[in-house]
Amino acid sequence: MFIQENRLKIKLKAGQPALGVISTSTDPQLAELFGLAGYDYYMLDAEHGLLHPDQAVNVIRACELTGMTPLVRIGPKDPKIVLQYLDAGMMGIMMPDLRNASEVKMLIDAVKYPPVGKRGVGISRASKYMAYSGGAEKYIQFANEQTMVIPQFEDPALLNDFEAMISQPHVDAVVIGPRDLSLSMGFPDGPNHPEVQEMIDKVFVVCKKAGVAAGITAGVKADADNMIARGATMILGIAQVLIMNGAKTLLK
Repeated sequence: MFIQENRLKIKLKAGQPALGVISTSTDPQLAELFGLAGYDYYMLDAEHGLLHPDQAVNVIRACELTGMTPLVRIGPKDPKIVLQYLDAGMMGIMMPDLRNASEVKMLIDAVKYPPVGKRGVGISRASKYMAYSGGAEKYIQFANEQTMVIPQFEDPALLNDFEAMISQPHVDAVVIGPRDLSLSMGFPDGPNHPEVQEMIDKVFVVCKKAGVAAGITAGVKADADNMIARGATMILGIAQVLIMNGAKTLLK
């Protein structure tokens, strides 16, 4: 099989901070560079990026070669699209706008093979094209162990029901989207308002109670350090921001 042990999942289970990037770029060279730099995971943003599953394959290969875990954020609540990215070799799916426990269960079912979920088996790159050979049973078990289910939190209206949503088996992490959270709370100029920061801390508490890793974006090292101190273990740098900050640093 092509899929590998999930570096991000191992770190989160151990309670260790894991650092990765989210990117709208399908350039495999960019993914390779972040992998060589030592990042734990690389998440393609297929919600805001103009991406299709067939554009992800070379990015996945770059991640595999450099030891990073390949992930993808998907906007549509469509198990068929989830399946295509997983069959290409993605090791986890992040999905925004899940509104209740049933929708979270839909994502779990889409990511996991039976008996855990409802993912279908086919001739896929992830399995090294052996779905109907003698290695299928081992691959299915390994895929169920290593793939990740990651809902997002971007709406304060979900808070009261959120613990029930994420306490289901096989939810691995929750990633807070601070920019969309601030917009939904009525602060379009950014997430640094005290009320937004208070909401972020409340979500960290819910995640800890549910036994689910908490994640959030961070623009610079100080942001990452701050969020880790407050309870986050899955830190997402934004690829474009990291590149821009590095470029500006050299100009100085």
